[in-house]
Amino acid sequence: MPMSAPDYTWLFTPGSTFAYESGTTGVIHVASGGELWLPTGRIVACDPFVCLGEGETEPFTVAVEPGRYRVEAAVATLTQPGEPPSDEPHLRVAAARLVIRDEPTATWELALLPGQDPAELGDEEFYGYGVDAGTGCFYDAAAEESFPASEGDEGPLWDAFEHSDWAPGPHLITAPETGHTVVAFTSGWGDGAYPTWIGRTAAGEITCFVTDFFVAPDPSESAEPPAPATATA
Repeated sequence: MPMSAPDYTWLFTPGSTFAYESGTTGVIHVASGGELWLPTGRIVACDPFVCLGEGETEPFTVAVEPGRYRVEAAVATLTQPGEPPSDEPHLRVAAARLVIRDEPTATWELALLPGQDPAELGDEEFYGYGVDAGTGCFYDAAAEESFPASEGDEGPLWDAFEHSDWAPGPHLITAPETGHTVVAFTSGWGDGAYPTWIGRTAAGEITCFVTDFFVAPDPSESAEPPAPATATA
């Protein structure tokens, strides 16, 4: 079977905890990324340092009503056994969520790009986006031309991370000429491939888009950081 979605309600509940077999524990807090402007409702998720401004990344096949929607990250504070409190805690973004509707999620489905068919996925496979610069993001397809591709260590995307000492985020970045926005964040343990899921109410209305960075294991299990399942382009 293709990969299934875990309990993201638990993951976005402040104070949720998990543990790895090594004894390292994680505590979740939810960090706000402000409101993302979706002028067309066509949502893109990708590694912004690699893809933003390149004009090659397609939006998901499922769109939402244009508007402004909040983005938040489930950030895990990791602590090793016997480790004293630190002024610089070990933080990892476990997942990022674009909230469309504040209602309970009843079902989950993979967010797809044109041409992707879940029926073609093998055991524990998923469709997801590749990360090569340790970051992920959400933005509207119309914002693509408002953010020229990053070159070296220049541009508003670089500045947002640099000025925060590379804090996990989320970081809300606005293009001054157009008002288009992108919300970016670090991607869990770094580079890899990560799925985005669409939550729906029992009536089928979209509640959220969630990108999972494979930091937090299932709450019913105790494990090492999950090895990413197989992503299919």
